[in-house]
Amino acid sequence: MKKHVVIFEARGGSDKSKYGYRRDTYPIIESLKARGWTAEVIFYSDENRGEIYRYTIDKADAYVSRINPGNLKDETGYFQMLRELVHQGVKGLPHPDVMINYGAKNVVERLKGTALVPVDVYCYYEYDELKNQFPTTLAKGERVLKQNRGSTGEGIWRVQLKDPKKYKDVAEIPEDAVLKLTEALDNHVEEKTLGEFIEFCYQYLEGYNGLILDMPFLPRIKEGEIRVLMLRDKAVSVVHKKPDESADAFSATLFSGATYRYDKPEQWQEMVDEVESSIPMLQARLGGYALPLLWTADFILDTDDKGKDVYVLGEINSSCVGFSTNLELSENIADEIMNLIEAESVINSRFPAFRI
Repeated sequence: MKKHVVIFEARGGSDKSKYGYRRDTYPIIESLKARGWTAEVIFYSDENRGEIYRYTIDKADAYVSRINPGNLKDETGYFQMLRELVHQGVKGLPHPDVMINYGAKNVVERLKGTALVPVDVYCYYEYDELKNQFPTTLAKGERVLKQNRGSTGEGIWRVQLKDPKKYKDVAEIPEDAVLKLTEALDNHVEEKTLGEFIEFCYQYLEGYNGLILDMPFLPRIKEGEIRVLMLRDKAVSVVHKKPDESADAFSATLFSGATYRYDKPEQWQEMVDEVESSIPMLQARLGGYALPLLWTADFILDTDDKGKDVYVLGEINSSCVGFSTNLELSENIADEIMNLIEAESVINSRFPAFRI
């Protein structure tokens, strides 16, 4: 065993310190050093992919991927390299297929009908699907459309009818109906006809992993979104993210003016218990993969038909989860990295415990 970990990052982006790497990367390196291991940051680029691959094979037991999806123009080459590293025996934290299966917006659609997600959720992969079905779902009430790519609320739209009374009893909203559209990026409001908006959304369906998630708007988002930070199968922190008080605000990002409160898991015990107890179901529904090292599940409060509070899953993030407000978690993360690598070292790679 080499007792060395490579941490992949991308150059640039709003998630970096003045020294170029993520603020919560250095604590992981220091915590590993305190345990007799070493670690280093490598800034990935497609141009240097071959050299980075050879270096990692030679030096590292594992990699930790800390690249936000939006910080690479195209993830294809990066994911190809990660897959080959895993194939050659480097432990992937996480494996790229885990990032895709847990981090894509269609996770919510794949979990619909469970205790975490209502049945009124759809994914569109083709333009015709969006054009034919969205006017019907919009007739049920306000919706939220989410693109698969982007971050900080970009391409996440609250969709309202400007004159809902006009279409009160219709089964399908006509293309000339005027919409009020609020983007979660900064809570700005636009107006488009339904036909214009559907044409606009075509961009979200283009390219690799293009899709749109369609789910009901939950008014209790104004009470706040609840993010559970998971270290493998245990909740380690909860963030309560309350949108700005302005009338149209629904975004729970700091960039859009939301306020964050950081709580202990036991302050949200009922929800945490539900997440942790749902893990076997999550793994089964999402391909049987090993859990990501760090991942988050975002919930919005809703009310069921009996008047009881329920938590609805809005999305899962697993590609590059930060913990800059809980830097002490680096100790737990370092322990988990070491334990995973040491466990893998005694398993025959031809017959792994999990699919990957």
